[in-house]
Amino acid sequence: MQKVWVLEVCLFTMIAVGFLLGKKKILGQNAERMLTDLVILVVLPCNILTSFTGQKGEGLTGDLLGIFVVSIALQTFSVLYGKWRYRKEPLDRQMNLRYATLASNAGFLGNPVAEGVFGPVGLMLASVYLIPQRIMMWSEGIAIYSGTSDRKATIKKVVTHPCVIACVLGLILMMSGVELPEVVLTPIQTIGRCNTALSMMVIGMILSKMDLRRMWDTSIVLYTLERLLLIPLLVFLFCRLLFLSDLVTGVSTLLAAMPAAATTSMLANKYDRNPAFATQTVIFSTLCSMPAIALWSTILT
Repeated sequence: MQKVWVLEVCLFTMIAVGFLLGKKKILGQNAERMLTDLVILVVLPCNILTSFTGQKGEGLTGDLLGIFVVSIALQTFSVLYGKWRYRKEPLDRQMNLRYATLASNAGFLGNPVAEGVFGPVGLMLASVYLIPQRIMMWSEGIAIYSGTSDRKATIKKVVTHPCVIACVLGLILMMSGVELPEVVLTPIQTIGRCNTALSMMVIGMILSKMDLRRMWDTSIVLYTLERLLLIPLLVFLFCRLLFLSDLVTGVSTLLAAMPAAATTSMLANKYDRNPAFATQTVIFSTLCSMPAIALWSTILT
């Protein structure tokens, strides 16, 4: 319990640093985007790869398979639930809410939280959990906004994503028992250790742009409650129904309790589908995710 609260204090502190950097514009206007690219393309893949090193593949095969099944089930549920739940919303808002239900911020925010609460093995399981979500984000997610989905482009995006490549390489190393030489592993580990700090500071920069006077919207509030409380509760019950391990249950539930993905705003802007509402959804759910993550971390540990 004490470890969880120490982690939460550390996370809030790093978010506060990012918030101040964003408010004071110390790093410039493009700092948020540049740091995001740095984390996703370099730091996080290094962190994912090192999370597989030193793990025993034989003892974790069941957990890896279990969390993969949970993720597929959640993605299927999210597609069906989003279509039913938001069918009465205006079209633009409906698209944003459906996508935000399908694609959470389990990668950018969830990875460092999973690692902080459950250690390197938590990050490893989180990396596998994210594979189905990454596929759905660039297939069903694009279809929600455009009405069509380019399968070839989807496959290319998934197989060339640095995080997916790192996950595949990590699985190969773990299952084969091959160990990277120190001269290769040490730099990768050093870069990967920057993940939590940089990720949380970027979240703080995003929050610094929020105008509290424009955040309240009934649809967004209800979405946020469902995204952060209802969906993770259903995932928790599903894991218990399948008698999955406490580790798989904990990581799956925690990652299900993540806010709307930042790509919600990006795609809404690209397809001109009320990007202001999409951004409001992302920022409000991200702000509310902080106490929700603290709650779920405490319950699960």
